[in-house]
Amino acid sequence: MNGSAAPSADGPQSETRNTAPVVIELTGVRRHFGTGERRAQAVDGVDLRIRRGEVVALLGPNGAGKTTTLDMLLGLTDPSAGTVRVLGGRPSTATASGSIGAVLQTGGLLSDLTVHETVQVIASLYGAAALARVREVMARADLAHLARRRVSKCSGGEQQRVKFALAMVSDPDILVLDEPTAGMDVTARRNFWDVMRADADAGRTIVFATHYLEEAEHFAHRTVVMHRGTVVADAPTARLRASLGERTVSATIPRGGAAELAASLSDTPGVIDVRVDADRITLRASDSDAVARTLLDAGATDLEIAAPTLETAFTALTED
Repeated sequence: MNGSAAPSADGPQSETRNTAPVVIELTGVRRHFGTGERRAQAVDGVDLRIRRGEVVALLGPNGAGKTTTLDMLLGLTDPSAGTVRVLGGRPSTATASGSIGAVLQTGGLLSDLTVHETVQVIASLYGAAALARVREVMARADLAHLARRRVSKCSGGEQQRVKFALAMVSDPDILVLDEPTAGMDVTARRNFWDVMRADADAGRTIVFATHYLEEAEHFAHRTVVMHRGTVVADAPTARLRASLGERTVSATIPRGGAAELAASLSDTPGVIDVRVDADRITLRASDSDAVARTLLDAGATDLEIAAPTLETAFTALTED
């Protein structure tokens, strides 16, 4: 893999020591499926500690082990090896008590019930306090105007908001979200994260897996990157974004000279990942000013220099 794992956000190199209690702890966790030639190692030796009030994004390509890890946090599946502790006990205990709530990709809703009936039924499982929160959580999930609509008539994004309301009726200490905004339009996504930001400010612990890197970049205090079942980076999001230290430089080279210039730049110290698309050259460089001067001396136009993004860090950590 390109790049190295960033220091742990809970380790000695963290800029700010978080002294809040640990609410999620995975130690040496492994999970495989199948046997013999059909055995697939979904999670392979994950160590992770998350403290109260943290907002943690879990990133990784398809098959990285994100969903399996979240399933073990919720007690939906047990690790093949290692231990998972939530609020100091078994994950299934936290789930049953409502101390941890979840919005998952999998799992259906009862299509014949209305939205209000669905939230009411789940709230009844947690007692009078949860029932008293039904109106509040429906408003927070922007479902009040859909209260009488049957779930089967709701769009995919609306059903995701129903799942969010169900996760919140128990007023959980920890919220686990697996691709929570899948199917939502831009406005619904924005509203959803406004609610999550308020929850985070109030001290709720939030762990979410997403394919939208901008969601992790704008919302998560800490980002954990998984690849092939292992954690390859774990750091404050801003530090992870800047961990590569290189900027992206791109320019248009006239007279068909892009390929030749790219070949000469590829051996320059500090220059990596040189690409050419027609007359456009794009590269990453630790000294972007020096590269920019070289490109301009070669007659480059439309020069652009971009700071590192979470996407560039993610790509470097998960590319083979």
